[in-house]
Amino acid sequence: MMEQQNAIDLVQLAKTVLLNYEIFPQQVQIIQNKGLKTLWKFSHNGGTMCLKRLRHSEDKALFSVYGQVHIYNNGGNVPRVFFNSDNSAITRHEGQIFVLYGWIDGRDLNFDNSHDLGLAMEGLARVHKASIGYNPPEGARVSSKLGKWPGQYLSMRTKLSEWKELALSKGQQPGYDCYLKHVDGIIEIADSAIEVIQNSPYELMTCMEKHKCPLCHQDYGKGNALLAGQEVYVLDLDGATHDLPARDLRKIIGKQMEDGGGWRQGRIKQIIEWYEKENKLSMEEKEILMIDLLFPHWFFAEVKDLFKKNKPITASKIERAAVFEKSKLDVLQGLSGGRKL
Repeated sequence: MMEQQNAIDLVQLAKTVLLNYEIFPQQVQIIQNKGLKTLWKFSHNGGTMCLKRLRHSEDKALFSVYGQVHIYNNGGNVPRVFFNSDNSAITRHEGQIFVLYGWIDGRDLNFDNSHDLGLAMEGLARVHKASIGYNPPEGARVSSKLGKWPGQYLSMRTKLSEWKELALSKGQQPGYDCYLKHVDGIIEIADSAIEVIQNSPYELMTCMEKHKCPLCHQDYGKGNALLAGQEVYVLDLDGATHDLPARDLRKIIGKQMEDGGGWRQGRIKQIIEWYEKENKLSMEEKEILMIDLLFPHWFFAEVKDLFKKNKPITASKIERAAVFEKSKLDVLQGLSGGRKL
C-alpha cells in the first residue's frame, strides 16, 4: 500500500514540475526510482520525453547539464535538453533539481560484442569532439581533472604503503595476508607510472584552457550507449569532467581486459583504432594513455574498501587483481613504441 501511494506521489510530483514547461501529460510512467534519482517517461506532442530528478547539487548540475546542451548544439549525439518557461535547462522545485530530456528509443550496445563495442567507441569519440569549446554558465562548479593525475597517483601510492601497517596489525587474516604478499610489487608498478608521467608531456598537455579540452564521461559502459537507427547516443553525462580522452579510454580498456581474460595487445590496439575513426589521438595522448593503463588503478579499487570501510574482501579477489596488474607490463611495453614504461 505504501509503495502504491509513493508511486502516486511521484507521478503527481512529475506533473507539478512539468507545469514549468507548460506540459500537461495524461499519463506519466516511473522508469527508475533509486533514492533521489528518479526518471519519468511520458508522451507529449507526438513524441516521448523523459523527466529526471538529479541527486547532484545545483552547481554540479549546472556544469553537467549545460555541458550536454553544448554537446547537442555542437552536433553530438546526446539526448536533447528542453528548457523551461524561464529559459533554464534546470528546474528547481522544493529544493530538488529536475531536467527534461528527449527520449531516445534504441537498444543498449553490448560492450562484450566486438561490433557493438566498435560502434560505442566511435560514439564516444564523436561526443568528446563535440564537447570541446564548452564554457559553463555562471554559478556552475567546474569539474576538471586536468593536471591532477600525478598528484592522484602519488596519493594512491601513499595509501597503498600506509595500508601495509594496518594489514600487519590485523594478524593472520587471509585478505590482509594476501595484500601483504602482493603490495610491494604493486607499489613498484605505481612508482614506475609516477616516474614516467613526471618525465612525459603530461604537464604541458594539461596546462591548456579548460574549454579547449573534451568533457569525459567517466562511467561509459553498458546502459550509457544506445543504438538508435544508425546512430549511437551517449547517455547519463551527470559525471562529466574536463580531461584528456585517455581518462575514458583507460577505464574502458581496463574493463575489457578484466572481462576478456587478461591483457591483449591486439584488443587494445583495436579499441584505440575504433575510437580514432572519429577522433585522432596524438602520439603524446597515446603515451599518456599507456601511462594511465600502467598505474595499478584496478588493484587499488579492489582493496580500498578493505581498509577504508573495513569491508571484507576474499584473498582470491586480491590475488586475481594483483595477477591482473602484474601481467600487463610486457603488453603495455610492447604498445609504448620503445619508450620506457
